[in-house]
Amino acid sequence: RTMNQQSSSPLLGIALMAAAMLLVPGVDGIAKTLSAAHSPLYISWARYAFASVFVLPWVLAQRGVHFLPREELPAHAMRTFFAAASMCFFFAAIAVSPIADVTSAYFVGPIVAAILSVLLLGEALTPRKIAALALGFVGAIIIVNPAGGIDAGLLLGVVAGVFFALYMIATRKTRASDPVSTLAFQCLFGAAILSPLAIWNWSLPSMGELGLLFLMGLISAVCHFMTISAFRHAEASLLAPLSYLELIGATVIGYLVFGDLPGIRILIGAVLIVAGGLILVQRRRAGAKVASAVH
Repeated sequence: RTMNQQSSSPLLGIALMAAAMLLVPGVDGIAKTLSAAHSPLYISWARYAFASVFVLPWVLAQRGVHFLPREELPAHAMRTFFAAASMCFFFAAIAVSPIADVTSAYFVGPIVAAILSVLLLGEALTPRKIAALALGFVGAIIIVNPAGGIDAGLLLGVVAGVFFALYMIATRKTRASDPVSTLAFQCLFGAAILSPLAIWNWSLPSMGELGLLFLMGLISAVCHFMTISAFRHAEASLLAPLSYLELIGATVIGYLVFGDLPGIRILIGAVLIVAGGLILVQRRRAGAKVASAVH
């Protein structure tokens, strides 16, 4: 997100961003646990709806009753649609495949966004982008492994990454807006557009599952707040590479909760994808718009 940068405390920004990225897989772990009894589409709706429970009081205190963005509402709606679609595919993926494996596939998103920026935004096709695309493509092929029989979960993870790329492109096409208002709009509009799918796939949570849903909303809200705060203290070019810490969190959650560890093939693919992503962010300037994790 584009924000007024305060270079006085970059270490605080780094700490906040790192903590947010390590916490985000907690949402995925809860979603995977709930997927045993509930549809990923219902869980995706619940993630927005329960995050709103925590976001709304905060944004009302910060901005008052007129907190929603007042300009470019169609653009905000489009980027929220892409975010919601990405999350739906991601939650569907982790319902059937290990979290770390799916997260590895999902991280093709920033690389796809770099290529779409050439096609849709008219940005230059640089050797850096070509190298990133090559590494990301090879990494994604290694992870999905079509020759060995396509894993539906990993393929869904790649699709989630593509929608995340479209989300980032939509973010770049919108002018700078208040991140607090943008977050509130995304939670409310995301819940609204997913409501028909949630009703169609409705299932009543138990008291224990209701607690997990509230926890998922709380972690989501806290991670977004930390990400917003991080960009107030440090440059985007400094924070962007930290998004790959999510892979570490995903691996830890997957192992501790579900007993899953990525195989050597997934690790090799993930290394290539991360390398491609780091090539892209190495010289990204502070003025670039960086989107926080959306799933």
